[in-house]
Amino acid sequence: MKRVGLVVAYDGTKYSGWQTQPNGITIQGVLNDTLSELLGEKIETIGASRTDAGVHALGNVAVFDTESRIPGKKFSYALNQRLPEDIRIQLSEEVEPDFHPRYCDSEKTYEYRKFPVPTERLYSYFYHYKLDVDKMKEATSYLIGRHDFASFCGSGAQVKTTIRTVTSMDVWRDGDMVTIRISGTGFLYNMVRIISGTLIEIGNGQYPPERMDKILKACDRAAAGPTAPAQGLTLMGIEFF
Repeated sequence: MKRVGLVVAYDGTKYSGWQTQPNGITIQGVLNDTLSELLGEKIETIGASRTDAGVHALGNVAVFDTESRIPGKKFSYALNQRLPEDIRIQLSEEVEPDFHPRYCDSEKTYEYRKFPVPTERLYSYFYHYKLDVDKMKEATSYLIGRHDFASFCGSGAQVKTTIRTVTSMDVWRDGDMVTIRISGTGFLYNMVRIISGTLIEIGNGQYPPERMDKILKACDRAAAGPTAPAQGLTLMGIEFF
């Protein structure tokens, strides 16, 4: 038995998120079925990040155990011949038997994009109004560090604690595209999308940047802005320590 690691990129538009569900097509479900058919054994992958429906990824990480003698680095080629075009394996390799992508120390980086052009609607939030990027960037300073992010946790989340660590944040404009980048050691359900929705409200002048500090300290989901649409979010990559 060996454990193989995969770096997985996908367009989440057609999928009900990462995690296997009984009534929806998911990234994990497609990977499990494709690997099981390829290897002739029941395969269950474990993913580092369980992205929501409609969310994209360039560098999610997954592992699986197998009795196969296929070298770890060959799985990327074999899988990419069988997977649909909107899922691709960027890298495959054999990893340590005890490597678990959810329980190892890591830093995840997400980007949320807003762009007022319909040709980018599947990969960014199609937002019509002007945003003050400087105010949005100022507001991010209140979120960096270890805090209780209960105000930015989606309803229905089952977690032991809402304390998380955000290691860095940035907001910038490139032409009409506005991008929010956030890195951290872990995120709550919908946390990045709620932060993005709150920053959008600050950017369009609904309240000043310093309001972010009060929202954070409230520890109340009702204090924060809306959950930004899923299609604007992409998991850029995961770095393991």
